[in-house]
Amino acid sequence: MNEAFTPFKSDQITSIDIETLSSLFDFAPDVAFFVKNSSGHYTAVNDSLVARHGLDEKKQVIGLTPKQLCVGELGEVPTAQDEEVLSTGRPMTERLELHLFRPKHPVWCLTTKIPIKNATGEVIGLFGFSRDVRITVNVDEIPPKFASALAQFEKDLGSAISPASLAEESELTSQKLIRLTKKLYGITPTQLIAKIRIAAACQQLEETDKSIADIAFSCGFTDHSAFTRAFKSSTSVTPSVYRSQSRS
Repeated sequence: MNEAFTPFKSDQITSIDIETLSSLFDFAPDVAFFVKNSSGHYTAVNDSLVARHGLDEKKQVIGLTPKQLCVGELGEVPTAQDEEVLSTGRPMTERLELHLFRPKHPVWCLTTKIPIKNATGEVIGLFGFSRDVRITVNVDEIPPKFASALAQFEKDLGSAISPASLAEESELTSQKLIRLTKKLYGITPTQLIAKIRIAAACQQLEETDKSIADIAFSCGFTDHSAFTRAFKSSTSVTPSVYRSQSRS
C-alpha cells in the first residue's frame, strides 16, 4: 500500500459529504439519487429526482417521505421498501420497477437501497438510487435464435416461459443467457421476462377496454390477484389505478 494513502475515519464522514455526493449525482440525469434518515424522510436528493416529480427545487423534497411526495398509491411501495431496509439492515439491490414520471412518462428503472450504519452497527438511514434502463440495443449483437424466442414470447405472452426455457429455445447455456441479457438490456433474464409481461399489460390498460382479468390472463398471469401483486410491485400502483392515471 502507498505510504501516503490515509483512509477516511468514521468521524470524518459528515453531512457535507452527503451534499457533495448528491451534487455529484446531479451530473447523472439517468439516475434518481436519494439519502433518507431512520424515519424514511429525504435528507438529500439529486436534480433528476426532483425533476421526475415535476418539482423545481431540492428543498421541495427534503423532509418528506415517499407517501408525502407521491399521490395515492404511488408512495406506498417505496415507503414499504424503505421500512424493510431500515428495520432489517439488509440492502435491496436492482429491483426492476416502472416509474411514472411527471408529466406522464413511464420508464423502467433498477432501484437499489443500502442501509447506513453507525460505528455500533445501528441503522441510521439509507442511500439509494434508481437507474434508468435505457440501453440501446444493436440488432447485430442479438443472436437470431434469441431474437426468435423473444419474438415468439411477445406474440404469446400467455405461454409458460422461464429463464431455463428461454435459454433452451435460444440454444444458449443459462450463464450465456444471463451475460447476454445483461449486455443488451442491463437486466437479468427473469427481470426481462417480467418487464415484457408488465409492459404489455400497461399498453393494454392504456389502449384497450379489456377487463383487468382478461389482460392478466393474456399477459401470462394465472389469476387476477397474482397479476395485481406483480403489477403493483413493478409500478407502485394497481392496474385499475394505472389505467385511470394513464387516461386522465
